[in-house]
Amino acid sequence: MNSTRPAARRPQPAAVQPLPAARRTPAAWRPALARGVLLRHDPVRDTHLLLVPERVVVLHGRAGAVLGRCDGSRTVAGIVAELSAEYPGAPVAVEVPEFLAGLCKEGWLT
Repeated sequence: MNSTRPAARRPQPAAVQPLPAARRTPAAWRPALARGVLLRHDPVRDTHLLLVPERVVVLHGRAGAVLGRCDGSRTVAGIVAELSAEYPGAPVAVEVPEFLAGLCKEGWLT
């Protein structure tokens, strides 16, 4: 009598997660607020707020000016160029891409 054994299961490869837009094509990335994320100005505190599901993030400095330009129509380089013209001497070329990449990592930007 031949005993039949079920074939051994091969381990399935882990699902490959697509890289965030910031890592795919940094020069061509056009950041936009993720679905369910809103940018609002709080007149009481006179600051910008990032409203994310079940959370409110109080933005400091010029973070609201940066995120206000994240509408999906501008590249990161375009945002940096606009901010460099508006705030001469500020280190926007280094800080803005890092800031946006961090927000992308959190899932707040697409």
